[in-house]
Amino acid sequence: MLDHSASPRLPRPSRRLVLGSAAGSALLTTAAAVPGVQQAAAADRTARRRRAAPLLEGAALPSDAQAAAAIRAEYLHGWYGYTAKAWGYDELRPLSGGHNDFFADGHSFGLSIVEALDTLYLMGCDDELAQARSWVESNLDPTQDVDIHVFEAIIRLVGGLIAGHLTTGSAALLSLAQEFADRLLPAFTSSPTGIPYTHVNLRTGQAQGSQVALAEAGTNVMEFGLLSQLVGDSRYYDAAMRAYRAVLSRASSLSLLGTTIDAETGRWVDHTSTAPNPPVDSFYEYLWGGGQLLGDSQLTSWYQDFTRPILTHQSDVRGGRLWFHGVDASTGRRTGPTHQSELAAFYAGLLAKGGDLTHAASYFRSWSAAMDRYPVLPETIDYTDFSIVDQGSQLRPEYANSAFDLWRITGAASYKEAAWRWFENVRTHLRVAGGYTVADHVTSSSVRHGDLTPGYWFAENFKYVWLVFSHTPRFDYRSGILSTEGKVLAGAK
Repeated sequence: MLDHSASPRLPRPSRRLVLGSAAGSALLTTAAAVPGVQQAAAADRTARRRRAAPLLEGAALPSDAQAAAAIRAEYLHGWYGYTAKAWGYDELRPLSGGHNDFFADGHSFGLSIVEALDTLYLMGCDDELAQARSWVESNLDPTQDVDIHVFEAIIRLVGGLIAGHLTTGSAALLSLAQEFADRLLPAFTSSPTGIPYTHVNLRTGQAQGSQVALAEAGTNVMEFGLLSQLVGDSRYYDAAMRAYRAVLSRASSLSLLGTTIDAETGRWVDHTSTAPNPPVDSFYEYLWGGGQLLGDSQLTSWYQDFTRPILTHQSDVRGGRLWFHGVDASTGRRTGPTHQSELAAFYAGLLAKGGDLTHAASYFRSWSAAMDRYPVLPETIDYTDFSIVDQGSQLRPEYANSAFDLWRITGAASYKEAAWRWFENVRTHLRVAGGYTVADHVTSSSVRHGDLTPGYWFAENFKYVWLVFSHTPRFDYRSGILSTEGKVLAGAK
């Protein structure tokens, strides 16, 4: 059982969201905003053509049907690994055959099952979906006496249940989503500023954790706003918007935001703007995604207003490649090392969806250059020389997410090729007999396996590449929208 006298369990770093809408109202930002990007564009295109050739040497890019079949088979390999050894638990440990409690030791929510619902639907795995839906409807318990991480619960559990409802029509899944949201809501309503506390007890409603990372303050409007629309109750949307206003009203004179804010005082704990790196990443993504999903022009306007300063003050072009460095939010003065988290790779897709294809393509090429150097992308690199800062690799989906977004918007074959290369690298280096696993150590030539299949693997990784190659009739490629956790919040057919 959870020891409530102990400090709350620290969450994994926040992860960028993956909205999926095509670019709507364009972000009025030009390549001139970042010196060096426009000048390097022609050279980048030439370099990309040179890099694309090795992707196809030895084995041509398969047909779309062949690629989709391979992706689906690998997803089911991971799914059956989970069902065989960890059914009903949060996450699988595929090497040992054990399981992991994600939110708190001794408490399970069948997280991987909830994460998988809409992916199983999109892939046409209807028998597996029926089994998963039955377990969730019969066994998922939102009343557990446990302190739960609010950010993760919203994007994973509430979002997963809503996506499950939208893809299956299950009223029970929607009811569970609303019950979870009701039990998470005190984190918002008991806060004097409206910025949500980081943790809340599902049974008692007691909230705690006043120092809030930026992503955790704002990554909720998509799930909460859509829930309000589905059930006709504005409380969820209102709470999310109050949190956004509380943070944005405390922006610096440069329209930059810090990294951590105190939910009780509204004061910044850390004044550094680290976008698009964690732990601020998805805060900006939900401004764009919320605007598109909910038809909320205020959110879209905020996205534009708070993206321009990031491009102006934080862009760092090295060797024709676009990266982003941290700055003091008040002065714009550069701070910190030249590190980039793989979690930030989502930003290429977000920029594209916001209408800025020039910077989107440039940032994607930067990450493609990093991928050229390693079997799988490490967690963190120094972008000046591509050296590894954090040598793990946590089965992250961000690069594939951006490849999907850019392919969907542009139709360019290079993004399809990049998605396939990413899939093949993951299949080659992170596949094990029991499914797929994280890596504890990555070098330029080797990978040492860890022992965990994160729940988000079932929601995100292979979903993106499946959507690139499958042309599934179950998803509306023009209007479909995905959350940060890859959940289909619009466009299921």
